[in-house]
Amino acid sequence: MKVTRLPDLERGSDSRHVAIGSFDGVHLGHREVIGGADTVLTFEPHPLAVIRPESAPKLIYPFEVKRDLLEQVGVAETVVIPFDRGFAEQSAEEFVQAVLIDGLGANRVSVGQNFRFGKDARGDAAMLQAHDEFETRVVPLVEIGGETVSSSRIRGLIADGDVARAGELLGEPYLFDGEVVTGDRRGRELGIPTANIVPDDAYVSPAHGIYAAVANGYATAVNVGVRPTFETDGGVLVEAHLIGFDGDLYGRRLRIAFLERIRGEKRFDSPDALVEQMQRDLVDARQIAERLLRFPTR
Repeated sequence: MKVTRLPDLERGSDSRHVAIGSFDGVHLGHREVIGGADTVLTFEPHPLAVIRPESAPKLIYPFEVKRDLLEQVGVAETVVIPFDRGFAEQSAEEFVQAVLIDGLGANRVSVGQNFRFGKDARGDAAMLQAHDEFETRVVPLVEIGGETVSSSRIRGLIADGDVARAGELLGEPYLFDGEVVTGDRRGRELGIPTANIVPDDAYVSPAHGIYAAVANGYATAVNVGVRPTFETDGGVLVEAHLIGFDGDLYGRRLRIAFLERIRGEKRFDSPDALVEQMQRDLVDARQIAERLLRFPTR
């Protein structure tokens, strides 16, 4: 998939079908908006981080994950608007003329029904529909099981540990992505080595607990928390044990697909008691991966 920043945009042949939005999560509602569009127009950073930083949400995904998901759903081109104070001052009509018409040469535009744009959010779907330079497709909010699909709802589910429901609204398992760092190697000492990632505070993280997941093609048990059985610095760590994997992941990026929460984090009276519980967690994690994904037993 081609990724272009707005200043480097080539107008093309007046044939772009453009879907517009932040698309954090690329969830089922976003996929309805995209609806076969060849071009996605999105914003980095999230507009609220510039307009009202105190209200800016923790995001679901970094751009690299969003990019991969957009490509996965068939988008051929992503155009990134570097959102800054100057761009925030652009009026809605200026956005339509400069970006959609002159910049992209759009002949079709898709937005969600609650999409707002331009200075003071004065632009809306009706304004787009008033333009005859392109056709405007307005997509209603999507509901799953009586619940409206939204990025804010998904963030809340992840933060509460309900990664299973978050995955239902996303349309696939929630993905956690980060660089593997060197830890205290306590998992290796206990016979259950882990790949450790320090969560980036800019993004939502699952609630503390033990999760079934998949990473690098392996059924995986993941601990998110502060390791209360041991004396630590209290920092949150994501510790992933790839069941059956024997290798070195230090310094590499690891993408973990969270499937289901197994239990909450707890303190054990001894390392031996912790290891016994961890062994049970590994069995549960493998069984959940097999049940949900028909995952092969390694």
